[in-house]
Amino acid sequence: MHFSLYLSAPMILAALLIDAAFGDPAALPHPVRLFGALIAAGERALWSGDSRRDVVRGALLAVAVIGFAALLAGFVVGAAGMIARWLAALAAIAIAWTTLAARGLDDAARTVERALAANDLARARAAMPALVGRDPESLESAAMIRATIESVAENASDGIIAPLFFLFVGGPVAAFAYKAINTLDSMIGYRDARYQYFGRAAARIDDAANYLPARLTALCMIAAAQLTEFRGGEAWRICRADAPRHQSPNAGYPEAAMAGALGLRLGGEAIYGGEVERRAILGLAEREPAVADIAAARRLMRLAVALAFCLLAFGRLILTGRL
Repeated sequence: MHFSLYLSAPMILAALLIDAAFGDPAALPHPVRLFGALIAAGERALWSGDSRRDVVRGALLAVAVIGFAALLAGFVVGAAGMIARWLAALAAIAIAWTTLAARGLDDAARTVERALAANDLARARAAMPALVGRDPESLESAAMIRATIESVAENASDGIIAPLFFLFVGGPVAAFAYKAINTLDSMIGYRDARYQYFGRAAARIDDAANYLPARLTALCMIAAAQLTEFRGGEAWRICRADAPRHQSPNAGYPEAAMAGALGLRLGGEAIYGGEVERRAILGLAEREPAVADIAAARRLMRLAVALAFCLLAFGRLILTGRL
């Protein structure tokens, strides 16, 4: 089968290991920047301020960017395959690598962790924008710990396990399409005055694309907690009770599982662009958050990713008879 649509489990594992070793080198161009530039250009050309037109135009932009991403992945792998099959395999692995963000997420959380451990709140606040969109100036130490843990939980799904899911489902083409979907949602998938209509299609597509990966992430976090010194049973209970109350149909699942596993309260009020956003409270405030909880969240994230990879590989083997 063509490498653009099918990667074996060992090839996906190679991409995951490359990401773990090197992350996203700043010197190399990243496709998300290209998707972002296309979305920004499309918004400038298509946004009108008229609700009916913007619903249609926003949907057209979403379909165009997602289609472009899928075609780009197929073209790159196909062009490499015209030279040699092994080159197509390398190109497919390289594309798969760019869709994964495990190293980047772990490094960003660790930077905040180290700054807080040194009681350097200014350095911790300076590192927060790599993880969250809320105003860092409004955050004290406990709030930064909670925000970092929430980001680790949510992005374990969006940035790692969801791309893994789509790599198993449809190879680099599906994973690149997912990254375009995720980028669209992060840029225009808001409910504010500007994007309520223009970004509606992007937000709905993102909700659909993340439905299964978010729940898989939560299950893997619960399993990771059960396999370690954390609390798998409480993670399961909090996830079932609190995740559906989150404003997002997906983000609440990994966040609630993480809250239960660590025995912390996540969610609540957050300030974005000077405005207070009230979000569902996840978990119970059994104690105050500590810097060590960031390290614990990172450990749970890494184990959950490993479990997700194994489950996806096993599921493919059961369904198709091959890895």
